Amino acid sequence: MRESEPLVARDPATRGAATRMRVMRVLEPLVLVATPVAAAFIALSQVQGTALLTLALVIGAILFVTLGVERSEPRLRQIMPVVVLAAVAAVGRMLFAPIPDVKPVTAIIIVAGRALGARAGFSVGALAALVSNFYFGQGAWTPLQMYAWGLVGYLAGVLAQCGVLRGLRSVCAYGFLSALLYGCILNGWHVLGFVRPLTWQGTLLAYGAGFPLDVLHGTATVAFLLAIWKPWTRQIKRIVAKYGL
Repeated sequence: MRESEPLVARDPATRGAATRMRVMRVLEPLVLVATPVAAAFIALSQVQGTALLTLALVIGAILFVTLGVERSEPRLRQIMPVVVLAAVAAVGRMLFAPIPDVKPVTAIIIVAGRALGARAGFSVGALAALVSNFYFGQGAWTPLQMYAWGLVGYLAGVLAQCGVLRGLRSVCAYGFLSALLYGCILNGWHVLGFVRPLTWQGTLLAYGAGFPLDVLHGTATVAFLLAIWKPWTRQIKRIVAKYGL
């Protein structure tokens, strides 16, 4: 068995697949960050069909990360925690539907990204938005929500890997800021799709109108994190250690 391993390592197909995976891992954060930057540039350039182009960019970014996850060939035991957390986040969003912007979704996504990694965090966020919108209603806003919540989970994984999200205080700070980031992305879509003519005054008014709700979302996210962070993280770590995820 040991003698065959060098042959596998020298196999061109294996080396090529490994190289492609490394390239995709490097490009993933660049694609995710470049998407809103490109959308802002398109908007400032007054390009016709700005909202449609932005939607295409967002869908492209989601597909790129999803392709990376699929190419990594995750095992069923690696997929199950992602699916379960996404389902819990979706159900939590439905249960708190009567209370605007008070949802556990962002907190659950952050826990997933922190405990399971960036790609898992993105997957939980994107799936939670997609699944819950079968209840709230699908539309052009669904890819934006998938991207925004996916980005929150992805950044949680990256920051955790960099050693930033160590204690509860830093996690809560990120939770509040991530809610503002989510609101910034969704408010940006509203501006691109509905503010006509597109002016700085109209943009500031739209963001100003949404800011109180974004703050409420951030405050609720911090409250949910305070409630679930320690027990959920402890349980997920136990599962990761038990099944070698």
